[in-house]
Amino acid sequence: MTAPLPDPPTPASQRGAAGDDRRIDAPAAVPENLVIPPKPPLPAAAGASKPAAGLPDDVDDDAAVLPDLAAGPDAVADPEPVADAEPVADPDPEPEPEPEPEASESRWFDPEEDSADARDASEDEPALVLENVVKRFGTNIAVDDVSLRIERGTFFGLVGPNGAGKTTTLSMIAGLLRPDAGTIRICGTDARVHEREAKRLIGVLPDRLRTFDRLTGRQLLTYAGLLRGLEGRVVEHRVDSLARALDLEDALGRIVADYSAGMTKKVMLAAAMIHAPRLLVLDEPFEALDPASAAVILDILRAFTAQGGTVVLSSHGMDLIERVCDRVAVLAAGRVLAAGAIDEVRGGTTLAERFVEIVGGAGEVEGLEWLHTSSD
Repeated sequence: MTAPLPDPPTPASQRGAAGDDRRIDAPAAVPENLVIPPKPPLPAAAGASKPAAGLPDDVDDDAAVLPDLAAGPDAVADPEPVADAEPVADPDPEPEPEPEPEASESRWFDPEEDSADARDASEDEPALVLENVVKRFGTNIAVDDVSLRIERGTFFGLVGPNGAGKTTTLSMIAGLLRPDAGTIRICGTDARVHEREAKRLIGVLPDRLRTFDRLTGRQLLTYAGLLRGLEGRVVEHRVDSLARALDLEDALGRIVADYSAGMTKKVMLAAAMIHAPRLLVLDEPFEALDPASAAVILDILRAFTAQGGTVVLSSHGMDLIERVCDRVAVLAAGRVLAAGAIDEVRGGTTLAERFVEIVGGAGEVEGLEWLHTSSD
């Protein structure tokens, strides 16, 4: 008996996807008389707009109406309605600040109204207390165990020969230098522990003037006031008041570099007073001033002390100190040699004579006989 022949191999076009020899049946033939019904229209998606009129014939209406279904279900979601923006009400205009009341030139300083720090400081405390203050520069002792007590409303003078330690002492009071030992209190505030609070109570006029001299006088005073935390309207009022008092009105528009030495001294004094301090520290304030300007400044400082402020100044002019100060201290070699009321210190003589007695100043004149000889 003859064995049956094997099936012929399956053509590659009819093999399965896995490449095996499983046979794929061919599709049945379509009858020639079969009629395919037209595709029914798809329902319009909610929110879809109708196709625009006048579309070309080759554009599918469904494509024009329906969104892209391939984009996923989010594409056919109803668009969220856009809420109308609520009208923004105009903010209420800020009330106009009340202008600072006009102050007379003789009463521009008010310790209760002009300085918040003045209200915080205890009125029972003296304006300035130095206790055993020492300052060294290397091996040189510039200030040696200085102790002073200055009450409020005092015009206090500090005198002494050159190199006595006056400027160093004033610099420590003003916070420009720190003492190596001892305590400084400004209106009861420890200047070492509460440095910023103490500095707010002080106005300083240093001997060696260093300032922003490329600013005009008005710009310099405005900067000083804003630096002290004053409001703009307050600064403007006080600049005008100080300019009138110090006869600087015509100079405020010029740069400080063009000022004379006396005018520079006056504008720097105005900068030291603009924040209404409780204590003014003035190092040689009348140097380079003409008599008229010095008289004006003296009137302002007297008014300042009469209203509760305190002035501590150094000067080599004994006549000036004797005329304007209530109390005085004599320094020499960094030590206080005498301190008290003017009458107590001078002891029935002039302050200049008493100063020479205390400090000593009769230098040796021997050996200078050649000055009396003729040059011929």
